Amino acid sequence: MFLTHFILGLLVSSFSVTVILLIRKWFGRQLTAKWHYHLWMFLFMALALPFIPTDLYNFNSVFSSADINQIHAPSSNMKKNGTDMMQGLHLIQDFSVSVNRPNLSLLNMGVMGLWISGMLLFTFTMVRGWLTIRRIKNYSSPFSNQEVLVLFEECKKRLRIKKSMEIVISKRVQSPMIFGLFQTYIVIPAQHENWLSLKNYEYIFLHELNHYKNKDLLTNYLILFYQIIYWFNPLVWFAFREMRLDREIACDTSVLQLLDDNSFSEYGNTIINFLDLSKRSSNLQLVTQLNGSKLQIKKRIEQISAYKHSAKKSIRKSVFIYVLATIILTIQLPIVFAFATENDRYYFKNDGAVYEDLHQFFKGYEGSFVLYDQNAQQYRIYNEEKSTLRISPDSTYKIYSALFALESNVISPEESKLSWDGTEQPYEAWNMDQDVSSALQKSVNWYFQELDRRTGFETIQSNLQAINYGNSDVSGELGEFWNESSLKISPVEQVQLLQAFYNNQFGYKERHIQAVKEALLIEKNEEARLSGKTGTGTVNGKNINGWFIGYVETKNNTYFFATNIQNEDDSSGSKAGEITLSILKDLGIYKENGGEKNGEKHS
Repeated sequence: MFLTHFILGLLVSSFSVTVILLIRKWFGRQLTAKWHYHLWMFLFMALALPFIPTDLYNFNSVFSSADINQIHAPSSNMKKNGTDMMQGLHLIQDFSVSVNRPNLSLLNMGVMGLWISGMLLFTFTMVRGWLTIRRIKNYSSPFSNQEVLVLFEECKKRLRIKKSMEIVISKRVQSPMIFGLFQTYIVIPAQHENWLSLKNYEYIFLHELNHYKNKDLLTNYLILFYQIIYWFNPLVWFAFREMRLDREIACDTSVLQLLDDNSFSEYGNTIINFLDLSKRSSNLQLVTQLNGSKLQIKKRIEQISAYKHSAKKSIRKSVFIYVLATIILTIQLPIVFAFATENDRYYFKNDGAVYEDLHQFFKGYEGSFVLYDQNAQQYRIYNEEKSTLRISPDSTYKIYSALFALESNVISPEESKLSWDGTEQPYEAWNMDQDVSSALQKSVNWYFQELDRRTGFETIQSNLQAINYGNSDVSGELGEFWNESSLKISPVEQVQLLQAFYNNQFGYKERHIQAVKEALLIEKNEEARLSGKTGTGTVNGKNINGWFIGYVETKNNTYFFATNIQNEDDSSGSKAGEITLSILKDLGIYKENGGEKNGEKHS
């Protein structure tokens, strides 16, 4: 969602600017002008953070806090959602309860439109400036004063600059300037040519050449790029104004280091004269100019008058300040990555995995399919990107809710029945006493909410962490965190967990594992047994997230699978089940043939 990136950019840029401004205020006197200016380079790095690939910055959890206030209520189409939709596996009932949450789509679109409009406006301004520079270059004339040209070459030698540059005269500028990354031009204003002495020329050349040597022309482009991206944050604009001033002061200091003490005042007067005689253009932000605003010139003159060759700053203190800035600015990295990297993406590496194109089974849906062949120890995956994206498990979590309750002695395989308290439920099938088998088959929310309440929040959290269940984030309300809330898991992790559960790698009591396995059994025939659990995520009355996870036991092998589908309003667990059966049939792993249904077995 664009809104999450917008907020991320606002937070990162504001925090970084504030930190740098405070460090400048508190420790600025300990830094040389050059180190002072280079402190702003941290800002460039910080502003780049939101541009790291999108999957690392999936910021959905920012809004997961809204889940705390979400209202669970039957949706208007709840009856439609709660029918037996799997044609073949008709005894699996895919019930879901809608969660209501603020619809941010309109706000998201509005903010995106506003941001793009601002981007276009400031890009247009930049293009105007670039065209102005082109006109200055096209209508300028070569500088012909040989004495000054010889002086220019001497200045280049003093700064050890070998690159060829052109000096031109223009009636369109009122202050000396330098521009051009590939072909660099130094422009001298024609109207001021008559009063400039050789010394003035020397100061101008040393100043502009120092800008070139310090790569300030490239920095200009970076500043403009970030100003366009972050046009909405006045703090960024203020920061770059301060950065430009620090850059000029650093450049002045570099020039003063090349002059004798008696020349300092002449250098300062040269700058002042251009301020008096010229008017700075706001369209020329792609160039560096000798002059600036009156306030900036005042600060530069103060720095020039206070400059002394003998004054030295402690390098040790400068290094300490830079380390301090690095540490403070780095603090925000774990916070940013906590929103995305660890919570929303599972990093899966398996050299033997086979990636297949099964898009024909997913028409109309975004989704993925993961299959693990236990004998071959091989994964077969459709849609690699989606297969590792963590999303809400919805009712598939109930497998582990039942297991945790059994392990905590909340229920037992023999005594798992809970009495219905008489509260009217959205589905008639829920309005009765339930045991673990019927509750899993009918996906009865109240049953597993009661199990979770009795098991306890801390026990559930420790168990989820022990089995590495997705992001193990239970910050949503107890009994609700699995339903389009904080807890998330990827299809690959679903399959890995099912495999570990099936083989009891968790070390739980075997009879508890068997109890859940029996409850998950959907149907069996002479050739195979199919077990699984559906899950549907319904938000604001729309089915947006559908799961079907489980395993197929054949005579010689066991296959674990997880299918997830998503779209705006028609993604259900039953549809995920239909897709899964089609794929399993196509792969020759399982063919539904009307064998014995688990419900029939128990009836």
